[in-house]
Amino acid sequence: MTDQQAPVYETDQPVLYAVADGVARITLNRPAFGNAQNGQMTYAIDDAFRRAAADDAAGAIILAGAGKHFCGGHDIGTPGRDVTVSAPGERRFLWPDHAGKPGAEQAYAREQEIYLEMCRRWRSLPKPVVAAVQGACIAGGLMLAWVCDLIVASEDAFFSDPVLRMGVPGVEYFAHAFEMHPRVAREFLFLGDRMPAERAYQLGMVNRVVPREGLAAEVDMIAARLAALPRFGVALAKQAFNLTEDLGGKRGAMEAVFGLHHLAHAHNSLTVGHGNGGLDAKAMAAQARG
Repeated sequence: MTDQQAPVYETDQPVLYAVADGVARITLNRPAFGNAQNGQMTYAIDDAFRRAAADDAAGAIILAGAGKHFCGGHDIGTPGRDVTVSAPGERRFLWPDHAGKPGAEQAYAREQEIYLEMCRRWRSLPKPVVAAVQGACIAGGLMLAWVCDLIVASEDAFFSDPVLRMGVPGVEYFAHAFEMHPRVAREFLFLGDRMPAERAYQLGMVNRVVPREGLAAEVDMIAARLAALPRFGVALAKQAFNLTEDLGGKRGAMEAVFGLHHLAHAHNSLTVGHGNGGLDAKAMAAQARG
């Protein structure tokens, strides 16, 4: 599929939303494609988070993925890839519609809106969010997990950001050196290897590791405990942690690296004619296999 072809969405519900016992559950729902994150899904995630934020029946939120994997990253090769078309519904920030914009402006405007800005807004949501991660959590999937307050992983979960193979210095929401020790973050990004859930737990990036069959129950239990806490107190605690991270340079670093990310896309477009260095999902998987 080329960027010029119209996307073919396999579902009109790329994200599911449900509330029970004081907890909202948001489920990524493209299991046939490893929950690859296209624009349709990203706007649906934003809709779900906005709904949960306003839903008085929900005191805590779970972010989960249907099927084998939590999220295999940004959509770089399914029929529903929609990088050049207008966003479904209204845009959420003040950047103009990216569709049809020339040169580097197209990708910069789109990714400012749907990746950097949306992820930062989700991180600021005043209710606690728990990620339930199974299988793959790759590249764009990291962004979804990292905006959550707690991460619970199944024993078969793994984490990776292999985009340096494209010549791109990490995903748009660059939290790597804040999620793990900078030395480990360099290894994680430079080599692009899979980090097993147990090592992520040892490094403090993951809160708990449980058997796959116990993942839902563990996350439900944690979310129920969070939902029972005083809501305003939890919101203030979240602000305190986010403020501390930002005073330590998280927001400023992310702003700077976003520009480097798009310099890499522009360089790729000039040298090989493709912002991702000519690599699609199959090529990335082949490189990972060596």
